[in-house]
Amino acid sequence: MTALSAGRIPTIFLSRATPVRWSDEGRGRVSQETGERSASDDAASDAAHAARPLAVPADGAAPAPAATLTHPGPRAVDDLPTQRPAPGVEVLGGPPTDDVPAGHTLPADWFRRLIGVLILGLAGTAAGLLWWAAAASSDGVGEQPTEGLVLGLWSVLYATEAPPTHVAATAVAFALLAAAGTALLERRITNSSRRSADVRTHPLAPKVVMARTRGVFAGPVTVTVLIPAHDEEQSLPGTLASLLGQSHRPERVVVVADNCTDGTVDVARAAGVEVFESVDNTRKKAGALNQALRWLLPGQGDNDVVMVMDADTRLDDGFLEAAVARLSADRALMAIGGLFYGEEGSGVLGQFQRNEYLRYAREMRRRRGRVFVLTGTASLFRPVALRTVAGSRGHAIPGTHGDVYDTAALTEDNELTIALKSLGGLMISPEQCTVVTEVMPSWRALWAQRLRWQRGALENLGAYGVTPKTFPYWAQQLGIGYGVIALMSYLGLILLTVLSVDTWVWFPFWMGLGGLFMVERVVTVWRGGWRARLLAAALLPELVFAAFLDVVYVKGIVDISLGREAGWKHVHVGPGHVVTVTS
Repeated sequence: MTALSAGRIPTIFLSRATPVRWSDEGRGRVSQETGERSASDDAASDAAHAARPLAVPADGAAPAPAATLTHPGPRAVDDLPTQRPAPGVEVLGGPPTDDVPAGHTLPADWFRRLIGVLILGLAGTAAGLLWWAAAASSDGVGEQPTEGLVLGLWSVLYATEAPPTHVAATAVAFALLAAAGTALLERRITNSSRRSADVRTHPLAPKVVMARTRGVFAGPVTVTVLIPAHDEEQSLPGTLASLLGQSHRPERVVVVADNCTDGTVDVARAAGVEVFESVDNTRKKAGALNQALRWLLPGQGDNDVVMVMDADTRLDDGFLEAAVARLSADRALMAIGGLFYGEEGSGVLGQFQRNEYLRYAREMRRRRGRVFVLTGTASLFRPVALRTVAGSRGHAIPGTHGDVYDTAALTEDNELTIALKSLGGLMISPEQCTVVTEVMPSWRALWAQRLRWQRGALENLGAYGVTPKTFPYWAQQLGIGYGVIALMSYLGLILLTVLSVDTWVWFPFWMGLGGLFMVERVVTVWRGGWRARLLAAALLPELVFAAFLDVVYVKGIVDISLGREAGWKHVHVGPGHVVTVTS
């Protein structure tokens, strides 16, 4: 048996056959199926542990042995692996060290409530200014507008000629300037964080990490996988098979079973992996992961990375090999996120989502791996990054002190990404690290999923406020808000024109713009095959899908502004693709 203890974490005894409970903030229970593991395997594990190099701190302190996998030999608490935490970081519940990351003033409640209205208002103001500029620049010369009647009641004027050349050129220049300015500012912020040597404000900055680990060999990179699962017996076998079939297999796989009522636990044990069962967890996925990490992190060395992946995700072969190579080559790298693609099936609705994911992956490749979100589908973290986040919550970043994941966040992966960036962490999404995740098979399930995503993203911005690290996310939300106004105006004007004219009228300029837009839609999903290209070329169906997402966006803003309680909305796809959505 192995005993683990750190700070407020109670002493735990892990057995290969018997699950044991503990009671405290981070309580849970762990069990492991050994399958056909033999005594020789255990002896080999112990020998590997004994031969593993020690981590030698640069400051001359006593060396700390790197952590190993759980094995049955009895060990005293004093013999446990110990880690030298980063300055300002506690080991999940222990007392903080002297140098704490500098705190910041969290946004007021009114700001959090009105975050969506503020974003939509700013986007509307930008749209109004653009409209005014276009109208003011008109010289009054050209084709006289034609009068039409909407349903024979409302008089409207329309013209078929193109806007003046200088107006079109100004609009294009403005768009390019905004895009270039946003990209340059984002790069400047990123470079500033990478070059920071301030341990109080950026404890995870590359310069700080490199200085702290100079001359330290923490052993080869190992991977421990946590798979949070709530009633996932249908999808879990495929997830486990993709993990165990990797060219670089993970050293340890733990299924975090959270309030399961089906056969999830039995499926995991039958596959020969460990099972951690949450106890009395009411905080959904984030709460279950916090319990598991309180148990796991105290025994993790600097190179014993933790991977968190969804139970409905399958890794493409080579994912872990590429990720481990990156982490081995760059000790300042704190996290690696995967690029996700949608699974086959679910008809046209499934293809909408696959096209959307294809475009996101393409955008990440164009950003050369610069992470926007460390997606919950599959991401790897160095233990020091997770410990620093836990130790910084409550003063430097939002959340409960000692928790890795903020249980108040609807989108815990997005929130953790912002937290790591706020602390200076370096992260990437290599194009070799790809996964396949499920798509929502019904509009009801998609509505629930996207409402949680959109509202969660807005609430995270409300929690962090306006900072250099949140600038890209503000720019994204302003872009979405502007897109909502633009698309609704476009569709509204088309409808208005159709209802006001008696005969079909050709608008060459706008048809030409529509053609360019169609080409862009097709090119951005080219890798998805002929189905993806055909749907993109049709154009109108994807506009309808975009309008659906815009309605979800507005619904999220309304709910936040009215203070409506948010639900996590777990979407479960059972046998025969029967979909259930629970709060």
